[in-house]
Amino acid sequence: MKPQPAVSDPPPRPHGELSAASINHVSKLAFDVWEDASTVTRHQRAQATRGILQYLSTHPGHTWQERWDASPLGKGLIKANSLGARRTTGLAVTPGVRTLFCLRVVQPTMLAFRQNQLNNFTPLFISAQKDPLLVTFEEHIAAQELRLKHQREAVLGMCTLLTYQGVALADVTPESILQYAHDNRLARCRLQPGQPASNRLFGHGMWTALITMGRFPASTPTTMRAAMMRGQRTIEELVDQYGIRDQAVRGLLIDYFGRRRADLDYSSLKQLALLLVKHFWVKIEQLNPGQQGLRIAPDLYARWRETIRLKDDGTHRRGQDDIVISVRSFYYDLHTWAAAEPERWAAWVAPCPVPPGEFHGLGVRRRKGTERSADRTRQRQPLLPVLVDHVESRYDHARLLLERADQAADGEEFTFAGNTYRRVISESDQKQLRHGDAVPTRLLDLDSGELRHIGTEEEAAFWDWAAVETLRHSGVRIEELCELTHLSIRQYQRANGEVIALLVIEPSKTDRERVIPMSAELFHVIASIIRRHGRRGRPIPLVSRHDQHDKVWSAPMPFLFQRQNGAIGSKIFNPGTIQKMISRRCEDLAETHPGFRGLKFTPHDFRRIFATELVNSGLPIHIGAALLGHLSIQTTRGYVAVFDEDVIRHYQAHLHQRRQVRPSEEYRDATEQEWTEFEEHFDRRKVELGSCGRPYGTPCQHEHVPLTELDWASLCSTHSDDKGVVAAADGSW
Repeated sequence: MKPQPAVSDPPPRPHGELSAASINHVSKLAFDVWEDASTVTRHQRAQATRGILQYLSTHPGHTWQERWDASPLGKGLIKANSLGARRTTGLAVTPGVRTLFCLRVVQPTMLAFRQNQLNNFTPLFISAQKDPLLVTFEEHIAAQELRLKHQREAVLGMCTLLTYQGVALADVTPESILQYAHDNRLARCRLQPGQPASNRLFGHGMWTALITMGRFPASTPTTMRAAMMRGQRTIEELVDQYGIRDQAVRGLLIDYFGRRRADLDYSSLKQLALLLVKHFWVKIEQLNPGQQGLRIAPDLYARWRETIRLKDDGTHRRGQDDIVISVRSFYYDLHTWAAAEPERWAAWVAPCPVPPGEFHGLGVRRRKGTERSADRTRQRQPLLPVLVDHVESRYDHARLLLERADQAADGEEFTFAGNTYRRVISESDQKQLRHGDAVPTRLLDLDSGELRHIGTEEEAAFWDWAAVETLRHSGVRIEELCELTHLSIRQYQRANGEVIALLVIEPSKTDRERVIPMSAELFHVIASIIRRHGRRGRPIPLVSRHDQHDKVWSAPMPFLFQRQNGAIGSKIFNPGTIQKMISRRCEDLAETHPGFRGLKFTPHDFRRIFATELVNSGLPIHIGAALLGHLSIQTTRGYVAVFDEDVIRHYQAHLHQRRQVRPSEEYRDATEQEWTEFEEHFDRRKVELGSCGRPYGTPCQHEHVPLTELDWASLCSTHSDDKGVVAAADGSW
C-alpha cells in the first residue's frame, strides 16, 4: 500500500469560502464561532487573527493561501511567536494562526503546522468543523482501552491530517494515513533532529479506530504496521530488482524460478534469486556486455570468479561456494529438464562453466567453518554463567526497586541498595491519575541527579532475563522463541502419575514440530511470562506476527514474547530486537569483565552451548537431535564437536592412574595466585607473545640474527613462555 494524500472535492468549507474574505470578516468569525469561550478570550482571538492577516497581507498573492505560501511562516521557516506581539494590543499572533487553520482559511504544510505550538487545537478544530462524523470519531477513541495520552494523540493526529491535507474525515483513506505518518516523521526529524521520538511513525490509533468504525474496506489490513509491511514479491519482481539487460535470459530465469518454486519456501527462493541473478548473471553482463546465451567462455568465468571473492564493501566473501554450487545446479537442471521437455528447455542447454576441480578443498573449507563455530562456543561457554548472573541480578534489583518506589508517596525519599531516591509524580501525571489512567513510576536519584523511569527499566530487565533464560534452557532457535504462544504449553501424565510440563515447538525451519520436556528452571521462566501478561486480570492479547523470512502474517495468537507498545497495542519481539537486548547486556559487562570486550553473543550461541552440554553430560545424541529439531544426527554432531568429553574423561582417568604410582608428596593443589596467573596467560597470548610486542601467530623480528651473550639473556626473558623452554645465559638449550 503506497502513501497518498486524501482528496476532497469540493474542499470542506464549514464557514463558507474565505480564501479572499476581508480581514474584518475573518476576525468577526474568530469572535463568533466559539461562543462557549469568555468574552475576553473571544476578543483576544479576534485581535490575534487580525494581526496575522495583516502580516500576510504584506506578501504577494490574490488569496490568503497564496500569501501564506509566499511567507516565511507558510514555508515553515519561522514560528508564529517569532513575529512578536502586536504593538497596539500586546497580544501574541500564534492564536491567530490556529484560528486560520480551524476556519480553513489557509491549508498549511506539515512542516508549517509542526513549527508552531498550537495549544487546545483539537477541541477548537472539532468545534469549528461542525462534522458529526468527527465527533463520533472522538467518542469512539475515548471508548478504546488506551491510555489518555494515546487517546489524545490519536484525535490530535486526525485533526492534523484533516488540516494539512485539506479534507473532511469522510475523505480519509488508508493511503492518506500512511502519507500523514510519513510527512509527520519528516517534519519532526527536521525540527527536532536527533530526538528518538522524532523518528516514530504516528497514526496507529487513528488507523485502528477507523477500522473498528467500519470506515475502511474489508480488505484493509487491520493495523497500520501490517499495511506498511511489504508482502512477498512476485518472481518477476525478484528478478527485475537487479536489472538484467538480456530479456531472453530474464525470461529464462523467471521460468526457472517458477519451476523451482514448488520445492522452495519464499526465503530460499529469494536467496536463490540473489545468487543466480545478482551475483552471477548481472556480473557476467557487466564483465561482457555483449554476452549471448548461457555459454560462458573459460576466461570470462575466471574473471567472474575473481569478482565474487570480495563483497561490495571489499571484505572477503565466505559464501563463494554457495554461489558456485547454485550456478552449477542451474546448468545441470536445464540439462535434466531438457530431456523431458526439449521444446521448453533444450534451446538453453549449454556446457556448465564450473570446472570439475572448482570444489577441490570444499570439505576442508567446511571443516574450517565447523572449527570456527566450535572455537566460538569454547570462548562463550565459560562466559555464559557471567551473563546469566548479570541479567538475573539486574532484574532482581529493578524489580525490588520498583516495588519500593510504588510504596512511596510523591516527594518521599528513601534509600535502596546504598542509593537515595525521591519519588516524582509530575503535574501531567496528576492529570492522568485524575482520569483513572496509569502513570509511569519515576524516581530521582539524589546521588547522581538522574531521573529514572524505573517502571520502564524493570520491564526491559524482565524481558532481558526471560529471553536469556528461555534460550539457554530450551535450545530453541530465535525464530521459534518469537513464535512461542500460550498454546505451546502442554502437560503429559506418565504411567506412574507424574505430570511433566511440555513445550511444543512449532516448526520454523523444518516441517516437523517437536516437544521439549521443561526443566524446573524453564518452567519458572515461562510461568513468569504468563503471570506478567495476566497481572492486569486480562488474558494474553491475541496479535498477529510478521514472518520476516516468508513475508506473511500469522493468525492472531497469544504470543508469549510480546509487550504493550502505546497506541500500537501489543507488539511481538522480533529476532533483531532479541539480538539487540543481548548485545546491550554484553556491552555493559565489557566495562568490567575483559572476556566480553569485543565479544558478541547471538541467540544461536545459546543453542550450541545447550546442545554441547546435553550430549557431553551423557544424553544419547539421537535424543539431543530430537530435542533440537535436527533431521540428521550429523547436524547435531556438528553442534557438539566442541569438547570431546569421552577423550577428556579417559585422559583424566589415565592421569589419575599414573599419579597413583607416584609419591603423593609430588602433587599439590595450585594456589590461588598460580591459578590466576594461568588464566591471565591466555588473555596475554591473544595480544602478543612475550615482551617484544609481536602479534600472535607472526614471525619474530629477533629470529636468525647473531646473538651476543647479553642477547641470549634477553631472549630468555622474552620468549621463554612462547616455546615452553628456558634458555641458558651461555646459549645452550
